[in-house]
Order: sequence, then C-alpha cells, then structure tokens
Amino acid sequence: MAAYEWHPRSRSYEKEKQSRILHGDPVTDHPLKPLTITVTESKIKKTGKGGSKQDSNVTTTSDPLSSAMDGTDPLSSALDGTDPLSAFADPLSQAAAEAAFKKTDTTAKKKTSVDDDFEPWSVKKAGILSKYTTSEKLSITTSFLSAADKEKVVVKTQVAQSTVSDKVKHRLEQLDDFEEGSVKEMLNLSQQDYVHRIDELNQAMISAWEQDQRVKTLKIAIQCSKLLADTSVIQFYPSKFVLITDILDTFGYLVYERIRQKSAYFPPGIRTPTTLPKNFTPEQVPESAKETCRNWFFKIASIRELIPRLYTEAAILKCYSFLTTGEYAQALLRIANQMRGIGDPLVAIYARTYLCRVSWMSVAPEFKDHLVNNFYDFLGTYVQLQGDSVQNLLAVQRLDMSTYLTLYSPALDWILQCIAYQASDDTLTEILEKCRKQCNSALLLNSIMSAFKPDYIASRVMNFLEMIKECEESGFPKHNLYRSLGINLVLANPPENQRLAVLNDVWKVVMKLKNPNDYISCAEIWIEYPCKHFTKREINTLLGDMIKHMTPDRAFEDYYPQLQSVISKVLAHVTDFSELFSMDKFLPFIDMLQKESVKVEVCKTIMEYYTRSHEGSTSDPVIINALMFVCKTMHDSVNALTVDDEKRVVGNLISSFVRKVSFGRDFEQQLTFYVEARASFSNLESVLIQLVHCVNLLSIETKKIVKGNHSRKTAAFVRACSAYCFITIPSISSIFSRLQLYLVSGQVAMSNQALTQGDAFFKAAIQLISEVPKTVHLDYKSRSTEPLVADYICNFLSVLLIAPDHPDHGALYLIRGLLNVIHDYHWDESSDTKIRLFFNVLNLLSAVAQEQYIYHFDKVDSNDTLYGNDNKFLAEIHKITEKLIEEVLEHCKRLTQTEGLKRQSSLALDFFNHITAHGNVANPKMSTLAQNLWNLAQKHGYADTKMMVRVLEAVKRKAIQEDGEPYNELISKMPLQSRA
Repeated sequence: MAAYEWHPRSRSYEKEKQSRILHGDPVTDHPLKPLTITVTESKIKKTGKGGSKQDSNVTTTSDPLSSAMDGTDPLSSALDGTDPLSAFADPLSQAAAEAAFKKTDTTAKKKTSVDDDFEPWSVKKAGILSKYTTSEKLSITTSFLSAADKEKVVVKTQVAQSTVSDKVKHRLEQLDDFEEGSVKEMLNLSQQDYVHRIDELNQAMISAWEQDQRVKTLKIAIQCSKLLADTSVIQFYPSKFVLITDILDTFGYLVYERIRQKSAYFPPGIRTPTTLPKNFTPEQVPESAKETCRNWFFKIASIRELIPRLYTEAAILKCYSFLTTGEYAQALLRIANQMRGIGDPLVAIYARTYLCRVSWMSVAPEFKDHLVNNFYDFLGTYVQLQGDSVQNLLAVQRLDMSTYLTLYSPALDWILQCIAYQASDDTLTEILEKCRKQCNSALLLNSIMSAFKPDYIASRVMNFLEMIKECEESGFPKHNLYRSLGINLVLANPPENQRLAVLNDVWKVVMKLKNPNDYISCAEIWIEYPCKHFTKREINTLLGDMIKHMTPDRAFEDYYPQLQSVISKVLAHVTDFSELFSMDKFLPFIDMLQKESVKVEVCKTIMEYYTRSHEGSTSDPVIINALMFVCKTMHDSVNALTVDDEKRVVGNLISSFVRKVSFGRDFEQQLTFYVEARASFSNLESVLIQLVHCVNLLSIETKKIVKGNHSRKTAAFVRACSAYCFITIPSISSIFSRLQLYLVSGQVAMSNQALTQGDAFFKAAIQLISEVPKTVHLDYKSRSTEPLVADYICNFLSVLLIAPDHPDHGALYLIRGLLNVIHDYHWDESSDTKIRLFFNVLNLLSAVAQEQYIYHFDKVDSNDTLYGNDNKFLAEIHKITEKLIEEVLEHCKRLTQTEGLKRQSSLALDFFNHITAHGNVANPKMSTLAQNLWNLAQKHGYADTKMMVRVLEAVKRKAIQEDGEPYNELISKMPLQSRA
C-alpha cells in the first residue's frame, strides 16, 4: 500500500456557482457622473470694537477634472496665464542657430492665408531638382573655392568719408578688391561636383559672416548671382537657379537678422532695450539700424553688373521694412522694370521668378502689380524664343526646341500661380485673352492650365479646347496641353452637358498619337475622367484602346509605372467589382503586364482595393473566378527566395478574399470552393491555416442550422469537413500552428458529435507534442519552446476532461497517452515545468472523478455519463494519481543543492495549494501529505514568509466556507517557522 494517496474532493459545481454570484446594491447616482463640490469661504470683517465677524459665502464648483478637459491649466492661472519659461530664450538652440546659420523658413506669416490649392516653393523646387538634370560637364567661376581660399582675406579698414562720392568710390573699391588675381574657373565638373561646389560657396558665405567679413559675404552673393547669367549647359539651368537662389535666400536672411539685432529700442517707460516685435513699424527702428540698412542698399546699388545687382537687391528686399512702409510697391516695380535689360529670355524669366518669389513669400504678398507686369514683359519678349540667338544656342548645345521650351515651365508656372491666386475672374480672363491675341503659344497655354484653378479651367473647357486647336506648337507638343487639361478636369467637373463632347474631342486626338510615350502620358491622366463621369462602357473602350496602342513592339515594357497608375485609378473609382470584371478589357489589360514583379504588385493593388471597398461577402461567380486568377498570380510568385514579409502580405490578402466568399446555405458548394482554394494556394501556410478555420466555422454553422440534431446528410457533411481539416493540417510546417489546429478541429468535431474524428485529432495532437523542438527562432532570436508547450498542454487538459474514452482503448487512454508524452519530453533540467504539469493533471483527474462534470459537449456523453462513477474507473484514476504523486516526491528529493532547495520549497508549497484546492483533506493520507509538504516548504529556510502567511489565511477561509473540521485539524498542524 502506498504511503500517500490522492483522494479528490467532492464538488457540487452548481452550488459553487451560486455561492460566487455577486449581489448588486441599488444606487441613485452613476459612478461616472461629474462630482459637485461645495466650498465654504470664510471672510473676516473687523468690527468697531476691535473684534471680528465671520461671513460664510457658499460656492459650487464642478468636476475637478473638467478644467483639464476644457483646456485650462491650473498652473497658468497661478502665473497670470504666462509661461514662466517663455521669457527666456533657449541658449542651446540659439547658439546652434548662430553657429550654423541654418536656413530658416523665410516665409513670414502672410497677411493673406494660403490654402491647399497653392503649391509652395519647397514642393516645386524639389520637383525641379529631380527633373532638370544633366550628364554634361559644368564649369564654375569663383574666387572662393580655390586652394588659396585658406589664406586670410585682408579687408581694408573703412575710413571716414566726408562726401557721398567718396563713400560710393570706397564701396566700389571693396567690391572689386577680391577680383584681382583670385578668380579661378573650374572646368569639367559633374553635376554632383557642381552641387558640392555650390554648397561650399554657401558654407564660405556663412563662415565669412561669422568672421564679420560683410563685404566678402556680399562678394560671394554677387559671384553666385553671376553664375545665373551662364547658360552654357542650358538643360541644367532650372536646377542651378534653385541652388543659387537658396544661397541668396540665406544671404538675405543674414542681412535682415543682423539689422534686426541692431534695432533694439526703448519702449515707453522702460530703460532696458528690447528687440523689435514681429509686426514692428519703422518708427520703432533706431536711426543707427536704419543707417546700416541704407548702407547695405548703397553697397548693392554700387554693383556694376545688372544681374548680380538685381538678384542681391531682391534677396534683401525685406529690409525695406526697417526704413518705410510704402517702399515695397515702388521697389518691386522698379526692379521689375530694370529686368527688361536682361538679354537672354531664359535668364530674364527666372530673374522675374525670383523677384515674384521673394515678394510673394516674405515681402508683400498683397501687392500684385509687379506680378502682372513681369508676365506681360515676358509676353513682349516671347518673339525672342524664335530668334537667331536662341537658335544658335540650341544648335551649339544640340538641343531641340521642345526640350528648350520645357525649361521655361517652372518659371512661368510660378509667376502665373502667384497671379492667379485669389484673383478675380476678370483678371484671369484678361490674361487669357491677352495670351490668345498676342501669342497663342502652347507653352503659355500649358502654364496657364497648370497655374489657374481647376474650377476656372473646367468651367471654360470648350474655350480651352478651341485654344489648344488654334495654338502654335512651335516646339511644345500639343499632347502636353491635353494632359494638363485632363489633370484639371480630374480635379474639377466640367458642365454636365459638355462632358461627353469633351471626351470625344480629346480622345479623337489622343488615339491618333503614334509615339507610345506621348500616348500613355495622356491616357494615364484621361482614364480617370470616364471613371468619374461615365459608365463601364466608356472605361472599357479606353482600356481597349490602350491595349491596342501599347501592344505593338511590346511598347508596354517601357511604361509599367504608367500602366500601374491606370489600374489604380480605375480601382479607385469602380468600387463594384462585378462591373469591373465584367469589362472584357480589364483582365487582358492586366495580362499585358508580363513582368512578374509588376504583375504581382498590380494583383496586390486589386486585392487591397477589394478588401477595403467590398463590404460583406460575395457569391458572384464572375468576381470569384477573377479574384481566384488574381490570387493565383500572387501565390505563384512565392518561392524559396521570397522574404517573410512578402509572404505575409500575400497570405493576408488571399486570406481576406477566402473569408469574403460565401454561398449562403449552400454549404457543399462552400466546401468545394475551399477544396479548390487549398489546391491553388498550397504554398502559403497562412492561407492553409485560414482555410482550416473556415471549414471548422462551416461545421459550426451547420450545427447551428440543425440546432445540434444532425441528420444523416448533415452528419456526413461535418465528417467531410473534419476530413478536410485532418488532411490539410499535416501540410503546415509550423508545428505550433498544427498543434492549435488539431485541438480546435477536435473540439469542433466533438461538438458536432463526430466522436471518431475528434478522437483522431486529439491523438494526432498528443503524438505531435513529442516532436516539438527545444528551441524556435522568434524575432531573430532562439527561444525555448518549453513555456509554449506547457501552455498548450494545460489548454489541452481542459478539453480532455469532457472527451469520451474510446471503447476499444480502455479508460482515460488519452490522458495516459499525454502523460507518457510529458514524461518522455526533453524538459530543461533546471526547470520544474514537468512537475507543475503533473499538478495540473492531478487537478484534471480530480475533476474527472466527479459524479457530474462542470461542462460538456452538447449531445455528447462524457465519461461521467459513460462510467457513472464506476469503481473500476475510479481505481484507474487512483492508479494514475498514485504514480504522479510518487514522481513529484521523487523529484523533490533530488533537489539538494542551494538552488535546488529553493525550487523544492516552491514546489512543496505549490503542491500543498493544489491539495487544499482539489484534494480531500478529510482523508488521513491526504492530510498527512499536506502537512509534510507544508513542513518541507519551510524546512531549509527558503520559504517566502509572506506567501506562507497568505496560504494559511486562505486555508482558514476554506475552513469557514466549507466543512471546517478537516481544515481546522490541518490548520492546527501548520506551524509558521521563523527564520531567526
């Protein structure tokens, strides 16, 4: 007879549930209702006899958190609404700004707000730098990038001049001083080297400013401006303009900040100087600062060459705010008029662009007269573009007229955008008519359509179409005009009665384009127009025409990005996928994308749009067949070299499609679809896992419909579903996914009374546990699988409680099989996972021994019904528990070292808790075992005293709640040992 035996405690689960029901108390107020706090303020009033009288004033305040919710800060009220730190400048940020002179946003807050329709210069210049590049060699002429740059520059000491002529003469001497023997021309620079040299110029200017070499700084700005007169590599000119004007912006910022720092003034009643506020007036600027400001303008006025003088003055135009409030308008018009002296039309238009940009962004955005004048000046010189000088230049540089004209687009677009912003219709109509009469040029018309608001273009679409037909191409292809018109009509809707006529007129021209590049550039934009305004018939016609144009000579191979854009635009507007796939040109259009990576990206795009736009399920065979083709294309692209992230994306998209396919109550067709999907997507584990879950869900839906009462047909169907899962799961490589699917599928089979199938799932899961490796790679690290296996087994035990035994394999054969796996598994010797799992098995066996289990599978007889508390069944339980107790105690005996004794104490206390929770302590052997475990936990002094006290308190509560005699007797034999 064994020294220790396990005797389970008899449980009445219904009574336990009733005892644990929480009884609510009626309340009058909601716990989340705002609190109302009454505060009594006492005021003491002095009386005539030196005494005092106390008055009470009752006030009511709301929820104390409401002040935080409405945005008020209790600290701000204490500080009169001022931030105590706002009075101090951040020394670190200020030092960093002064040291590096980082370019700040020179865009001051405009008096007029700029909405999203206005494209800022920061966005436009990024596009210019990326578009206008060159592979030709460049040159740069400067006196500050040579090896002699390291030498110190001697600046002449300024002496007092008595007359204005002396001052002017001295300034000219200073500006000319650095040119003597120091100018060096660098030839054969690549574009990257050129950009690097420009950046060096910028750094040299900042360095000179830090060393108080103001004249050198100005000289660098002048030499940078001179570079803008060079058109030797004309294709690069727009990008060079962006690079150079960034330096000029920095120069203007340095000068402005210098004068502002010298403009400290004395507010009325205050003796300490204060820096100028943001919206200062010239009256607040001291005379010394004004003199410095005038001196800068005098120096710049002394520059002999026209282009540097105009650019540098434009760069510091903002400094006029220190002198007078009415100078901006006159200065802008004066500089605009002076720009008429620039001979090269390209150089002139970009100089006008810089003036417009400076005035718009930082000087006087409300003043527009100079903008219109600049544009009209360009119209007056437009004839120069066809002159001999330009033609000779193009011949020398081997450039065609169409490429040359595109160089004007950024400048014209910016000037016209500034003019068109918040302008009246009369102003825009006047400009349009003037362009039409003076020079109906394709270049100008394209810039007008790029700059004006889309609503303006759309409302006059027929007029613009007429102008496009009449305009002179003169090197600027008309297909660019149709493209620009299409961009506007996509953003704004033309009159409804003109929409079809517009499409017909435009497409008659577009479809005749022979060059694939010209054609697809227009078609890519115009495909969105019928998507917005017409039916699938028109969309299908345009797709067919694209196939016709792009197929010859495999032209589509050079325009995959544009073709992808076409598909994205169609998908964005055609949300009804039944209409989409009913177009006979859509799938052939996709087939035209024969490069695998491109085709897969398009298929992913289609599935993403379908997942987002298609709510609910579908049974449409057209959609299902088309999407099966799309998903199969994605699936077939996956191979051994595909990265995990790509597999995850493709798997998720296909799984979302699988979830959306539903044939209602036609479950057999649904299962047939899942069989087909398994054959088509066998290489993606995530899809196979999704299919198993879908089939299990199908079984549950079948059970709901028949309300658990299966007929022969439905029973055969759910068994077929189980067979599908049983066949599919082994093809999944992830062992933990297989384990979870076996467990879930077994539960689903049991709930559908498919006992044989459920038993097979559980047996397969038990056999698979022994194959789990000791470690797995998660997040690029090797991790132990022991915690995962332990969690899975605990979950499995809860299912085995109600799984009936097979009549041919004896009592508890699944539990015995699981115990064998636990016993033979390669557990870590430094952990006690195996023993703690034995504790859970003891808990399970205690529940198995009850007359009635706490839960059941619906309409399935568990072991409580099959055995009816038979003595042989209980004897089998007793035999297993006896063996488990023996293994637990043997394990505790082997723990002898220091760390082992700590584990021994923890295991003994844990075992004690399991006994008091699930064992019958009224049995002498169980009581003796509990006492010995309690003493063992404290024997070597490694027990947690606080934990021991809490366990003792829990046992005392059990003695009160249940039959107290056995627990009281146990408590009397549970001493708490001190560590002293």
